[in-house]
Amino acid sequence: MTGMWKSLLRTVLGEKIEGNLPARVQEAISRQQAQSEILIAWVQVFIVVTFSILYALSPKTFAADVMFAPVPYALLIYALFTALRLFLAYFQKMPWWFISLSVIADMALLMFLIWSFHLQYEQPPSFYLKAPTLLYVFIFIALRALRFEVSYVLLAGAAAAVGWLVLIGYAVHEEGGMAQITRDYVEFTMSHKILLGAEFDKVISIVLVTLILALVIVRARRLLVHSVAQATAAADLSRFFSPEIAAQITHSESWIEPGTGEARQAAILHCDLQGFTKLSMERPANEVISLLAEYQSRMVPVIQKHGGTIDKFLGDGILATFGAAVPTDRYAADCLRAMEDLATEAARWSAERDAEGKDPMTVRFVSAVGAIVFGAVGDSSRLEYTVIGEPVNLAAKLDKHAKEEQATGVTTREALDLAKAQGYAPRTKLEIREGRAVDGVKGTVDLAIFRA
Repeated sequence: MTGMWKSLLRTVLGEKIEGNLPARVQEAISRQQAQSEILIAWVQVFIVVTFSILYALSPKTFAADVMFAPVPYALLIYALFTALRLFLAYFQKMPWWFISLSVIADMALLMFLIWSFHLQYEQPPSFYLKAPTLLYVFIFIALRALRFEVSYVLLAGAAAAVGWLVLIGYAVHEEGGMAQITRDYVEFTMSHKILLGAEFDKVISIVLVTLILALVIVRARRLLVHSVAQATAAADLSRFFSPEIAAQITHSESWIEPGTGEARQAAILHCDLQGFTKLSMERPANEVISLLAEYQSRMVPVIQKHGGTIDKFLGDGILATFGAAVPTDRYAADCLRAMEDLATEAARWSAERDAEGKDPMTVRFVSAVGAIVFGAVGDSSRLEYTVIGEPVNLAAKLDKHAKEEQATGVTTREALDLAKAQGYAPRTKLEIREGRAVDGVKGTVDLAIFRA
């Protein structure tokens, strides 16, 4: 029975929000609500202007020197209150009590304007019960839905229902009001007679619309919270993963399973901070981490500028791919252009450190191209997107070999030829070294050497 009740509540109200919302999710929702209050305030400005214009244009049947005319004063007070509300919406977070007061003020103004009709047209109080202006209550109630807070919707509906009941009571108990009550619908429509059933139908309509809107808001708010939570999670993903990988995860049309991958042609780039291992053993931990962050902040933007995707950080190493996460037909050219710019940026960084009296740093770059598999590995509880294939292994071996070549950058002759075919034009002088023996590689490899 408990399970059925929970299932019914989930069907009616939507998925339950589990636990406390993280502060960043609450802040995101608060920003949405603040924007909604600005929209609400402008709509209320439009409403007060509309009421003022309608009142100014409507015919006046009373003598100005003898008849009480409270409407202009009420509109003036409400206009000042609306201006204050608009100011607060833009420049300060409105407290709950002020928003509640605003809701009640909206309904009070509307009911007061409706009440004043019988004075303006010199008719019995029952006259105002037929005013179509009552329909504005649904606008005021709907406005409160923009905040996605059910309490204000319920308050607006309750204020409208109570306000109309007060007007009914005033019309009935005013002098001669009881004599105006009828049960004849035709007589009601053709005169100032009061049909209590019709008036209570209006109250019931207000209550039901309010409850339906409240239910919609409860469901919509839960959906909003889940959506904001997912959006903030996606934003966090882009900090821990490259933007391309984050997009793969958040926009995947199906559940990502381990062992799924795609075969592609891609370029693999490896960056390595020379001498970092020794330095990390000699320097304080905070200095080491600071150096690493400085190095990565200089290299990563250059890689991303050329369309590269950061696959992972390997201590002081950076493994990046071109054409793996996002297929492209210029992956080799993009990779070699990135290597040139990385070498320039690394030289600039080292010179800046030297000028500041710090140890200059040497960064080496290697790359390889070929067929790879890009996909998710791990198990259902811990997945990781990565690249697998011969170019990855070759890049790792070239990284160890780069120091022997005394080069800033090393790539293969194959990668260079392919990059040129894809539109790459070297800006720096390259040296071709044929038949080089690389540890872990059978046979020899023709290499292209970059120098800073």
